[in-house]
Amino acid sequence: QVQLVESGGGLVQAGGSLRLSCAASGSIFNLVSMGWYRQVSGKQRELVASMHRSGTINYAESAKGRFTISRDNVKNTVNLQMNSLKAEDTAVYYCNGATISRNYWGQGTQVTVSS
Repeated sequence: QVQLVESGGGLVQAGGSLRLSCAASGSIFNLVSMGWYRQVSGKQRELVASMHRSGTINYAESAKGRFTISRDNVKNTVNLQMNSLKAEDTAVYYCNGATISRNYWGQGTQVTVSS
């Protein structure tokens, strides 16, 4: 019922910036939160940042001070501004949308930070 499409990934040098966007469509009125997760091969998918419909925001400790999550209600998008990127930020970044019963995921977008 919910489709999520990420964009904005790419290759960037350490210290640089990227802005990821996630466009949501479908039954978006059922979403109670949206966020960004990342995953490296062989490791668990981990939270980067999330935003509840109430406005409550959670960041991974590694993201605090560098990343900012935001939403555009008109465009039905959630964005992740990533600054001061580090090599360890390299991962596939997934957009997440959560209802009270299940999670929806985008296809993922690759972020590669070169050092």
